[in-house]
Amino acid sequence: MIKKSSKVYKAFLQMEKATYSDGELKSKVKELIAVGISVVINCESCMQWHIEQAAEKGATEREIIEAIEVGIEMGGGPATAYARFALEVLETLEFRD
Repeated sequence: MIKKSSKVYKAFLQMEKATYSDGELKSKVKELIAVGISVVINCESCMQWHIEQAAEKGATEREIIEAIEVGIEMGGGPATAYARFALEVLETLEFRD
């Protein structure tokens, strides 16, 4: 979309940067929130991106699992099925716990 000079996508990237920067909530916490939301809405690319971003920002495996669990609770049965993809992504990462 950048190569296509999309003004909308450029604006989205600016919003994303503003959203995930440190504020009252640290960036890591915001990424963990996004992990839970991603599970609820069943967005696989979102799960992968936000799990990886959370890990890069220092989230532990356990913190990510708890964010996934919040998504499961909020989304009920369907989110439990969607969480399988999030767990597959999590398995590709290495943690120093």
